[in-house]
Amino acid sequence: MIPFNQAWPYDVMMGDVYVHECPFCSTSNVLLPLKPRELKTIHQGKKKLIVFPCCGNKIHVLDCDNDYLLTDTVLR
Repeated sequence: MIPFNQAWPYDVMMGDVYVHECPFCSTSNVLLPLKPRELKTIHQGKKKLIVFPCCGNKIHVLDCDNDYLLTDTVLR
């Protein structure tokens, strides 16, 4: 089970990965520099550095499921 305080919800729409709101600057509907095919490799154990384009903050994604990205940072 993913720890909720280190997880952030995401959506895949039309081949792009979005978050409803940036956990750092609260910008809404942020397009992440991540492709849906990369979610499978992340779930298999590959870590991914994500830089939020709205504010430049960084997180390392450690794992994911169909709804949440698990990070190394406490986001809540």
